[in-house]
Amino acid sequence: MNGLASGNWLTAERLRAYCLILIALAVIALGTLLATSKGLNDYQGRPLGTDFSNVYAAGKYVLEGKPAAPYDWPLQHKKEQEIFGEQTPFYGWHYPPIFLFLAAALALFPYLAALAVWQASTLALYLLSIRAILPRAAIWLPALAYPAVLINIAHGHNGFLTAALIGGGLYLLRSKPVAAGILLGLLIYKPQFGVLIPLALAAGGYWRAFVAAGLTVLALCAASYVAFGIETWDAFRDSMTLTREIVLEKGDTGFHKIQSVFAAVRLLGGSAGLAYAAQGIVFVTVAAFVFRLWRGNRAFALKAAALIAGSMLATPYLLDYDLTIAAPAIAFLAAHGLNKGFAPYEKSLLAFVFIAPLLTRAIAEHMLLPLGLIAVLLLFSIAIKRASESKTASAGAG
Repeated sequence: MNGLASGNWLTAERLRAYCLILIALAVIALGTLLATSKGLNDYQGRPLGTDFSNVYAAGKYVLEGKPAAPYDWPLQHKKEQEIFGEQTPFYGWHYPPIFLFLAAALALFPYLAALAVWQASTLALYLLSIRAILPRAAIWLPALAYPAVLINIAHGHNGFLTAALIGGGLYLLRSKPVAAGILLGLLIYKPQFGVLIPLALAAGGYWRAFVAAGLTVLALCAASYVAFGIETWDAFRDSMTLTREIVLEKGDTGFHKIQSVFAAVRLLGGSAGLAYAAQGIVFVTVAAFVFRLWRGNRAFALKAAALIAGSMLATPYLLDYDLTIAAPAIAFLAAHGLNKGFAPYEKSLLAFVFIAPLLTRAIAEHMLLPLGLIAVLLLFSIAIKRASESKTASAGAG
């Protein structure tokens, strides 16, 4: 227990060795997936980069002049079947119309090239944001070895982009607030992760970033309105009911894959009403902590980490590949700990948060234990606890 408390078991040499093992396992897993694939599909008949297939299919519709079609689920499935075969499972398109710009650009490439460009470019942005937050040469290895990276690549998903936008935006907030606001505003493509950001910016008095983020959102919405028409926005609005009822409430995605309070209640047999109530309580509680923290004079790294973790707790829809977003929060906390020292158990708890994405889906499915949610709760708690202790220390010093 002494080793867990001190964190001395996690030496630089061990961290490097563990990360190399994780990267080797990821390479083997991805290599096996490619080696057993046939054409555009994996050994199970699913598109390679599974969830990217909905982005590509939606982009094809935009290029055909049918930007509203992706929100019609039968039409979206039909396009996916045209591209990947009749046995292709359905991958729904749930994003706001602004994401159709990027989808159309990617659909200009052949599928595998588009998938490679998407993952390589957003992975690079993710790595750069982590390196900026924790400017040490040794950070590249753990940033790449973080298990959520493998999950995100396997699913062809957008976790890298989301992590880069929120991590990069917060990193730039104090030095380049307008640029930070633009990055944070771009999160509107996945709006469930941006709900607490205006609250934090207002509480902290970052008004230039607040305005820049708002103008970015308005500009993107206006551009998509002009490019795709009101019909596409109407189709998006209408599709949200199906998304809420089927994907979230009924759990067609699988509650073991969703790492939110809402999903945890449903996973354990609770009703949708109870799940919404629990999610609402957590949202209000997290928002109150974030508001209070951002109004105070605590270390910015702690504010940033709390906002990122709080944004993950605030949404009822957090997939396991979305745990990529935790990486910049871990980096902010690690940077603060390396500068000010780690409290007992903090290094060990951060190590647990780091490894959790590798195990969370299987453990939730077979043991009904929402490991990913526990990891995010710990991440938020560490940030709040460190902020509270720094306040106490400051008061004592005064």
